[in-house]
Amino acid sequence: MRVISGKYKGKRFDPPRNFPSRPTTDFAKEALFNILENRYDFDGLQILDLFAGTGSISLEFISRDAGQVTSVDNHAVSCKFLQSMKTSVNAANWQIIKQDAMRFLEETQATFDLIFADPPFAMPGQAEIPRLVFERGLLNSNGLLIVEHGRENNFEKIPRFTEIRNYGGVCFSFFDPDSDGD
Repeated sequence: MRVISGKYKGKRFDPPRNFPSRPTTDFAKEALFNILENRYDFDGLQILDLFAGTGSISLEFISRDAGQVTSVDNHAVSCKFLQSMKTSVNAANWQIIKQDAMRFLEETQATFDLIFADPPFAMPGQAEIPRLVFERGLLNSNGLLIVEHGRENNFEKIPRFTEIRNYGGVCFSFFDPDSDGD
């Protein structure tokens, strides 16, 4: 796994062989960040990375000087790896939380400028992610929710959906709190 841009561009991290998650491909990650960099200045943004896994997305935000990045994952192996990367880059603005991501959404009192969720592609109930985010008011004004998913999932009928981008077998669905979904 490598960082594609920012102050840690080119830095490589190798998750353990028995790692419990699938990292976002470099191709899809680069495409996603091209979109985001045209919409946001990351400096000072509050970012939430749900189902953080390898931390690839979190680290891209850290590398681009996001204000605070919160990574949530319930696997001990993932959290240990995230902690090792945090230490390696000395990122004081990176918070790692070992907790079920759905439970985190139900319990947190924090709000974020950008929420990225990459649940396991086969996880049932993925449509609950946007519902919880918007019912609980977890996005700040002008915020954005992005859900990474496989082609077998369709979020287009969920309120506040604005667009989908496909990159091979990876899709990103975008949700805007100010959109009514029409």
